Amino acid sequence: MNIVLFGPPGVGKGTQGIQLSEALGIVQIAMGDLLRAAVKDGTVLGIKAKSFMDAGKLVPDNVVIGMIEERITAADAEAGFLLDGFPRNVAQAEALALMLDEHGLKIERVVFMSAPESMLLERLSGRLICKACGFGFHRHYSPPREEGCCDQCSGELYQRDDDREEVIVQRLSVYQEQTQPLLDYYSNSNGFSKIDAAGEVQDVYKKLEKVVQG
Repeated sequence: MNIVLFGPPGVGKGTQGIQLSEALGIVQIAMGDLLRAAVKDGTVLGIKAKSFMDAGKLVPDNVVIGMIEERITAADAEAGFLLDGFPRNVAQAEALALMLDEHGLKIERVVFMSAPESMLLERLSGRLICKACGFGFHRHYSPPREEGCCDQCSGELYQRDDDREEVIVQRLSVYQEQTQPLLDYYSNSNGFSKIDAAGEVQDVYKKLEKVVQG
């Protein structure tokens, strides 16, 4: 099964996507992780992406689509894939559909996750990341045993610049502007569902599982 999972920053796409992909035996493709891995490994597309990132520019859609194409045609993706955080706009959705069609594939489920902006702000502004190992914590939901110190490796915890409240407000504003047309694009397609992601993790997962398997 091939799935697109999208929604605003902080809505829980990553957490839910990991759980769902493991349950279905498909690969989760988080766009941020895919980009970072390609840059780190020095792939042809990774080098291209890095040149734009270093210049402070957005990575072009054709480079991003190329990375996704490489990933979904890998042997471990034969059972299907879950796209987390991509596409972000209608142009990307159309390019994705064309690329999949070339491989005889299609998106079978599209799920939009929604939550109140106040909750998104709380979730994002409370995130803490370990500088050493990258493990994540949250000030309210999953705090470290010792303040400022990673439970896993004792590394220093920090808050990402894009998780500061004033930046989050701007991120959500940009997201809303870009994504409303995408929501309209997908809402009329077969296999589209919208779920309320404001509840507890397992409650949200039950909703997600139901619409995907329905």
